[in-house]
Amino acid sequence: MKPVFLTGLALAWLSASAVAALPEGHPAPAIETQASQAGKAFAYSLGDALKKGPVVVYFYPSAYTGGCNIQAHSFAVNHDKFAAAGATIVGVSLDSIERLNEFSADPSFCAGKFPVASDAGGSISKAYDLAVRDPQPGKTDSRGQAIDHGFAERTTFVVTPDGKIAATLGGLKPEENVAQALAAVERLAGQRHADQ
Repeated sequence: MKPVFLTGLALAWLSASAVAALPEGHPAPAIETQASQAGKAFAYSLGDALKKGPVVVYFYPSAYTGGCNIQAHSFAVNHDKFAAAGATIVGVSLDSIERLNEFSADPSFCAGKFPVASDAGGSISKAYDLAVRDPQPGKTDSRGQAIDHGFAERTTFVVTPDGKIAATLGGLKPEENVAQALAAVERLAGQRHADQ
């Protein structure tokens, strides 16, 4: 593996973004919002989801953009592995519920496997101490449609049933983010079995 050299500015930006997200051990802020799964909108509650086991809460910039398409597809492909470890998944972005209805059902991306939640005002992202960028005029998605919302930084949190953050994963490529989230929930599953 070749070493990676970063300029001082890039290093400072990465350090700031890595430190910004809520750390392991911190209580996970509540998520109560509209979400969509398989094209159907519903009221999503993180508290309710945690009653079933750990939850992978992944924040991403926007539906129908390069890295987010890859990440959603990777979560969908690996969905059964997360389920086998007792975990559920929810994606969170500043997309409208209308955009998420399409994205959640799209067989190339979420494929109806897990919900994606709308954080239209960015308040959920900010509660998790994530940077939220303003909308970029003229920005379009992979379908050529205008993106009129802000962008949260790509960060994944693994939340345990007692509402604590067990892992904070940021600064990773989309597929690596998914792989590390899966490794984290599998570790939790191993710990649960060891404790029984």
